[in-house]
Amino acid sequence: MAYQRDGLTALADPTRRAIFERLAERPSAVGELARELPVSRPAVSQHLKVLKDAGLVIDRPFGNRRIYQLNPDGVGAVRAYLDRFWNQSMAAFKRAAEQRDEEVS
Repeated sequence: MAYQRDGLTALADPTRRAIFERLAERPSAVGELARELPVSRPAVSQHLKVLKDAGLVIDRPFGNRRIYQLNPDGVGAVRAYLDRFWNQSMAAFKRAAEQRDEEVS
């Protein structure tokens, strides 16, 4: 549950979403991300910390830098949470369509 709630909260910020989307394309260091965004390197680091605390991002050392990438477990938990609503919506739509068909017949 924590990944779901914290992940959605973390992604509510547009800058964090932009960082998340870039990391979905490829793992990156803070400096690479900062060059692509209109925020400072320290700000990118702070956003990465929030994403990491939410379980959406992991990092690994690479020389004197840290490389950030999406955490498949955290992303999967958020997706499973959202899929539940999608599945419920589709089931409700199916019931409504079938009920309408019965009323028309």
